Amino acid sequence: MNTMLKTAAAVAIFALGGIAEARELRLSHQWSNQDVRHQVAQIVADEVAKANVGLEIRIFGSQSLFKAREQYKPLSRGQLDMTVLPLAYAAGQQPAYNLTLMPGLVKNHDHAARLSHSPFMKALEEKMAEDDVMVLVHGYLAGGFAGKDKCITKPEDVKGLQMRAAGKAFEQMLAGAGASIASMASSEIYNAFQTGVLDAANTSSSSFVSYRIYEVVNCYTPAGDVALWFMYQPLLMNKSTFESLTPEQQKALRDAAAKAEAFYLEEAKKQDAESVEVFRKAGVQIAQMTPEDFEAWREIARQTSYKAFLEDVPDGQKLLDLALSVE
Repeated sequence: MNTMLKTAAAVAIFALGGIAEARELRLSHQWSNQDVRHQVAQIVADEVAKANVGLEIRIFGSQSLFKAREQYKPLSRGQLDMTVLPLAYAAGQQPAYNLTLMPGLVKNHDHAARLSHSPFMKALEEKMAEDDVMVLVHGYLAGGFAGKDKCITKPEDVKGLQMRAAGKAFEQMLAGAGASIASMASSEIYNAFQTGVLDAANTSSSSFVSYRIYEVVNCYTPAGDVALWFMYQPLLMNKSTFESLTPEQQKALRDAAAKAEAFYLEEAKKQDAESVEVFRKAGVQIAQMTPEDFEAWREIARQTSYKAFLEDVPDGQKLLDLALSVE
């Protein structure tokens, strides 16, 4: 009996020690739990939990912890452990991030995946490291345009419209085509359409669906054979926090991230096709951008977005060349 008591006490002490060492990481994002970016975060959280390495990831979605555009700074300061974030939102801290939302730079999803594991991305990751930030899961999402009263396919279509674009580079291109710009997070688009603040918007296929934009517009131009809009939206982590974890916890995170990244790529491809069906079922007109429309937009981007980027970022030409060199 005495031996049994000793064994029970030892197990209890061991268990308490395990509890003391267990860590909770906080992950913030701006989307609903139906959104692909939440699903990516959930895969990481679930896989890490399964690994049983004394690590728990608690997800705070729908801007419940930090506002959409206010997540990078607390992440870089260690006040937040992880976030799924459109990296261009943090271009105020690192202007080079504007290159992750540059019109016409990404051709399709497979091209985006190659960019994520190229010298171009390594150069961006060096800039993230300056802010004590690292990438766990790479991912690009494509997107299109939605118009309240008219279809948007070519540059002439936006002249005189009040538009929302995600990121500085798209704002510059749209302004170059004659649109007025209203800056806001994708989570604010629905209300802006509803209240007449916006005439048109562009964002990801995923956001168009998860924020139910099909309820407040009459025409949708999805990402099709040509997609002007690609945005890098990784799952980021505070670098010091990652480095403070045990080797087993780091491995569990890396393994979970690899699984989540494979899901993200396949799901991103599906999002575009599925968004068309959702909008069509809601009675929204579907428009298509032609290769000629795409080239017309890219020409305006060269004169506006690309030009401004090179003026703003000291090593901008090197970064742009690295991105353009990825076939």
